[in-house]
Amino acid sequence: METTAYGVRVTLNLPYEEAVERVTEALKAEGFGILTTIDVKETLKKKLDVDFRKYVILGACNPPLAHRALTTELEIGLLLPCNVIVYEEDGRSVVAAADPIAMMQVVGNPDLDSVAQEARQRLERALSTLEKETAPA
Repeated sequence: METTAYGVRVTLNLPYEEAVERVTEALKAEGFGILTTIDVKETLKKKLDVDFRKYVILGACNPPLAHRALTTELEIGLLLPCNVIVYEEDGRSVVAAADPIAMMQVVGNPDLDSVAQEARQRLERALSTLEKETAPA
């Protein structure tokens, strides 16, 4: 697993379509549901008539964590849900999740720290599970 300034990322030896399914399952195991699915490739083709790689943005939500965040800071909804992306690169699939800790730093409310930490731990576990399950034998 790689860490970036605003997220975590894994590369999987899976075809794109299977990776999207497996990501959805791994997130579900950590209490996240997918509220939105944006097919970037399809949208760019439809709106701009340009070709783009297979790329999807999944809006993942863990209702108890979202509720805690919203009751702490009502306008935190601007930063929800947790975005997870899947895209195709060199015949493999890359999965990345926005880092809730980095996102919550924008707000500057220390009461959100525990929510952000728990969300990050759950997202990292989901990605780590995917990475382990798909590692070459």
